[in-house]
Amino acid sequence: MLSKITVVGAGNVGATAAQRLAEKGLARSIVLVDVLEGVPQGKGLDLWQSAPIAGFDTRVVGANDYRPAAGSELVVVTAGIARKPGMSRDDLVRTNADIVKQVSQQIKQHCPDAIVIVVSNPLDVMCWVTKQVTGFPRERVLGMAGVLDTARYRAFLAEALNVSVADIQAMVLGGHGDTMVPLLSYTTVAGIPVTQLLDGASLERIVERTRNGGAEIVGYLKTGSAYYAPSAAVTEMAEAIVLDRKRILPCAAWVEGEYGVTGVYLGVPCKLGRRGIEQIIELRLASEESAALTQSAAAVRQTMAAVTL
Repeated sequence: MLSKITVVGAGNVGATAAQRLAEKGLARSIVLVDVLEGVPQGKGLDLWQSAPIAGFDTRVVGANDYRPAAGSELVVVTAGIARKPGMSRDDLVRTNADIVKQVSQQIKQHCPDAIVIVVSNPLDVMCWVTKQVTGFPRERVLGMAGVLDTARYRAFLAEALNVSVADIQAMVLGGHGDTMVPLLSYTTVAGIPVTQLLDGASLERIVERTRNGGAEIVGYLKTGSAYYAPSAAVTEMAEAIVLDRKRILPCAAWVEGEYGVTGVYLGVPCKLGRRGIEQIIELRLASEESAALTQSAAAVRQTMAAVTL
């Protein structure tokens, strides 16, 4: 257990992540920070009042500044806005970059030794902003995307095959968006290659649905976006770090030559432990998967170009 975890952003993703982290007992206290006066305080109090029923002792508090967050060993960043009508993608990137830049300055000041998990979108670029502003090493700034995308991929496969999700082993790499790369060559069902169980057309439909997983949910909700699965993904990563579990999970990491790519955040298999990213695992990819990963990195770099730090 850590002494303190801070979650920045008390929206649906942040508040639900705080709930899951508290119920897992991963820290003695969780600080929920948001600029909206009263919102983090109210949600923090509500979460704390659930403790006697849910059976956890983690103290949850809300704040509008970062003083209560001082000394946090882990920080989860969910702050940012959703794209609004008439707003270009570049406008969204710049707006959220400004928000994440301010958050990162506060993290650097109040939590200088923290490991940071970034959830804000566009995910890969916001990880880069966080790393640049904090000056933290790449081991301590990582992004939540691959775990979520992989969960969606596994769920859709389990549904198509009518099997338990526990029997689906898979990994989705690359950027968090249209260019993500589900690895068919590493997808198995209880050890059986998925290509022996589903035809190519069915697999392609599942891959496409995975790429559009977030948009599909937004289409149903109209005015909101996913938060149950994203918060679960954050918690899986946090648990691997806090408990030093050495889990190998797909995370957005700053690559320095891995997979032939340098100077960009990209979803790759990472070993997560108490020091954050302890190793980036380089897989032997099929030629089309390798090409897709290179293309995904180029798309991330193009989005980075819209941001000036």
